[in-house]
Amino acid sequence: MSTIRPRTAPVSETPKAHAAAAIRALAPGLAACVVAVGVAFGLHALLPSLPAMTIAVVLGIVAANVPGVSGWVEGPWRAGLRFAGKHLMRAGIVLLGLKLSLGDIASLGWQAFGLIVAVVLLAFAGTYVLGRLFKLPGDVPLLIATGFSICGASAIGAMAAVRGTKHEDTVLPVALVTLCGTLAIGTLPLLMHPLGLDVVTFGRWVGASVHDVGQVVAAAQTAGAVALSAAVVIKLTRVVLLAPIVATAGVWERRRRVRSAAGTPGTPGKFPPIVPLFVLGFLAMIALRTFGWASPVVLDVGGLLQEIALGAALFGLGSAVRVRELLHAGPRSLVMALCAWALIAALGLGAVWLMA
Repeated sequence: MSTIRPRTAPVSETPKAHAAAAIRALAPGLAACVVAVGVAFGLHALLPSLPAMTIAVVLGIVAANVPGVSGWVEGPWRAGLRFAGKHLMRAGIVLLGLKLSLGDIASLGWQAFGLIVAVVLLAFAGTYVLGRLFKLPGDVPLLIATGFSICGASAIGAMAAVRGTKHEDTVLPVALVTLCGTLAIGTLPLLMHPLGLDVVTFGRWVGASVHDVGQVVAAAQTAGAVALSAAVVIKLTRVVLLAPIVATAGVWERRRRVRSAAGTPGTPGKFPPIVPLFVLGFLAMIALRTFGWASPVVLDVGGLLQEIALGAALFGLGSAVRVRELLHAGPRSLVMALCAWALIAALGLGAVWLMA
């Protein structure tokens, strides 16, 4: 007589095994990011006029579109690249706060600060309107407006998090802000003497007009250390405005979802936070720098980690760019971005003339 053995339930995957599987899935893509960041830093050391962050984006685009390598990007690297584009971007934004001191901003004076705020708000509104006029889809006008007016790809990542924008929908804004910021590096120095700008006014113009922090440094350093110092203070003042603008967008998005849920019975009551956790971290890092609670060593290490995190994130975002798809989208988005670039350059120039 045979013995009937009781059926045993399948053993569920332990948290430790689940974590190990996740690490294995992410490792190839993150390793590719590390290599890309190393190459970007190396090329930047050889060619200081090229920002490492811009190089990282370009390397990602190249990897996604070169036969052979693109198969790895779409295959075993994809999970890690997506993780970098989302989570390392947020880590980089937090660490970016260590570069900011409210004391440096206060030294500008209220008039200069008010002019910078006006440039950011007018550039944001103008770029958003241009995006709508050119009929760009979805959140693309909002993301481009945020990136152009505040701090490039970092601001795009922050706004996308608040809006719940899909990772794929951030690709075009990041590509455009990188392209136009790179254009500014080559163009603005050529306009310094024809416009009759001294080194301080030129540096302020660069800080008020160029998108990414690395692009600001690359453009301003062509006129020397004085111009670079003036540019960085103005630029970092724009970066501080990331928190209130993202918080405002968070309130707007929350109210929109509340109204939508009110008209749909049974809709889960899950809404985005008014201020994302990583933006609070960004503000906390500003406080550390402002009150002198971070030692010079901590600031140096934080700055290095910030560049590594953002470089990896931008490589991940660049790897989602398909040149064929961008060309298929037509020239509309490119023309709109160039118009927005000209707008913010004009607004920045007007502001620095008023500061003089």
